[in-house]
Amino acid sequence: MNANDLNSTTELDLKRLESQVDQLIRTIERLSEENSNLRGKQQELMSERAELIEKTELARSRVEAMISRLRAIETG
Repeated sequence: MNANDLNSTTELDLKRLESQVDQLIRTIERLSEENSNLRGKQQELMSERAELIEKTELARSRVEAMISRLRAIETG
């Protein structure tokens, strides 16, 4: 193998490595964006869950108050 063949092989290896690094960078950027979107969605869902829990507690409280009033009417 002469110097030209060695340089050509090294150049090809470097181009291949550069291509792989570029692909990894694109993958990291895509995953980073996806991760950011998922974190935002998670925050939305957590807020929605908290709101639903609050509404459920309010509804439970109202139903319990109605039941208490009905019992008072029955015994009254």
